[in-house]
Order: sequence, then C-alpha cells, then structure tokens
Amino acid sequence: MRVLSIDPALRNTGFGVIERLGREYRALKYGVIKNPQKLLQSGCLVRIREELHCVIRDLKPDCCAIESVIYVQSYKTAITMGAARGAAILAAAEHGMEIFEYPPKRVKQAVVGRGAADKQQVAFMMRALLGLTETPPPDAADALAIGLTHFYENDPNKAISKESRLV
Repeated sequence: MRVLSIDPALRNTGFGVIERLGREYRALKYGVIKNPQKLLQSGCLVRIREELHCVIRDLKPDCCAIESVIYVQSYKTAITMGAARGAAILAAAEHGMEIFEYPPKRVKQAVVGRGAADKQQVAFMMRALLGLTETPPPDAADALAIGLTHFYENDPNKAISKESRLV
C-alpha cells in the first residue's frame, strides 16, 4: 500500500509517498514544493496542484493523508492555509483517491510520542523510522510523519479509526 502525505502551506508544501511492505515502511519520494514570494497566491495554488498531480501520476499512491485544519490566531493565515490545503485535496480528488486528515498533535504523538514535539524532533524520527540517509527538510518530514500516522492509525492489528476520514 502507498500513501501520499501532505503538509500544506502556500509557500512550502511538504509531501511524501510512503510504501508499506509487510511491517516495513519505505519513503519512495519526499520533498517541498517551494513557491517564491513574488508568485501570486493563485499561481502558488496552481503549482501545488500541478506538482502533486505529477507525484500521483508517477508513484500511483492508493490514498492521501493530509494535515487537518489547525487553529491559528490570524484569519488571514487560516484562509491562506485553507486555500493551499484545498489545492492539495483537489490534486488527490482528481485521481479518485480517498483522503484522510490528521491533526498536528496527533501526528507528533504517533511518531515522536509527544504531541508538543518540535520540527527537529519530527525530522529526526522520520530519518530513524524510515531508515533515511539524511534528515528530511522540516516540511517534508512533517508530511512523512502524516503518512506514517495514517499507517499506524489503520494498522490491521487494531481497531480502524474512522474519525480521520475526510468527507
């Protein structure tokens, strides 16, 4: 099974594709879609969708796991994050993928053991858990962590969590 995982943001969207083979997990690809500051928001959204479309086309993941909407102090930030999230969801939905969402604290708890873990701890754990030769950039590490959380939450040896399914 392969999962496309996404940590959406307008300027730096992290993504990863993780494959489970038995009880082992392997990162097939990960990275950050970096949009320059001078690029208009609309251009950023198109680029996020296009880049994720290419990843989906090339690696053919079975489903998508994405960070859920988080509470932010600024409504402007919330709207911008929501737009980036929408572009990412659109890319997955266009390929008929089922989409699951996970809140940041739940992801950190699943992969680090603490819901308040910082980005460096998450990146270190992704390197260790996935056997990577280098520590991934923070946004890519967050995306990989979302993917691993999806696998952990849907482990056939425990009750399946339906609350993460995006309707």
